Amino acid sequence: MTVTTSLEIITSDLLDGVTHGFFTRRGGASSGIFAGLNCGPGSSDQADIVSTNRDRVADALGVRPEKLVTVHQTHTARAVPVTDAQPLPKPEADAMVTSTPGTAIAILTADCQPVLLADRNAGVVAAAHAGWRGARDGILESTVDEMVAHGAERQNIRAAIGPSISQRAYEVGPEFFEDFFDEDRDNSRFFTNGEGDRFLFDLTGYGLAKLRAAGVGAAEWTRHCTYSDEARFFSYRRSVHRKEADYGRLISAIRL
Repeated sequence: MTVTTSLEIITSDLLDGVTHGFFTRRGGASSGIFAGLNCGPGSSDQADIVSTNRDRVADALGVRPEKLVTVHQTHTARAVPVTDAQPLPKPEADAMVTSTPGTAIAILTADCQPVLLADRNAGVVAAAHAGWRGARDGILESTVDEMVAHGAERQNIRAAIGPSISQRAYEVGPEFFEDFFDEDRDNSRFFTNGEGDRFLFDLTGYGLAKLRAAGVGAAEWTRHCTYSDEARFFSYRRSVHRKEADYGRLISAIRL
């Protein structure tokens, strides 16, 4: 489902009853290559405009700006607990888990998977950033484990993967395929042949398989491709192909 106000917010039926959203680039204050809702302070966009964009997201979620919590994402497998607004500097991690009402946890992406999770019965939610490296190294399993440590039950966890790069747009080299194949031959199911010696990698299929293997009760991808839909999404890979100097970051958030 997509909710359109001044911002465009994609939601998942699996997470009904929990305030959440995968925000598109529409409705923000940024301009140029960042046009729209760029929420990445690590970008070269103007800091005050990024702050304005994040304030709009906080307002849409019904929290004060300081209650919209993010971390320093570095493609790790580290999930951290969050009880309130984070002090600076932000911890290095790629997922957050909270059972604190009124605190929104958010992930920034631009092709990688934004994953929002909830166990409504236990009152535990999580947000994870899962690119290929983080997914392979175990960020989704770490996130589920941290949720369980907070009182969630695996079979009651619902997970939604938001806008991500789709397989048809994710070309990789033979060495990438070989790394995954050497780790587990069953990983070959996430690849199809591309042109020449290239392969196309199914990142979201891989993420869904990881979530299901971790024991979550249900998981889905919203089926939005960041690379293919420039009007709605930022894309790191698209910016590289165009030789642009930088790119915007999408935000995805959840709160109790």
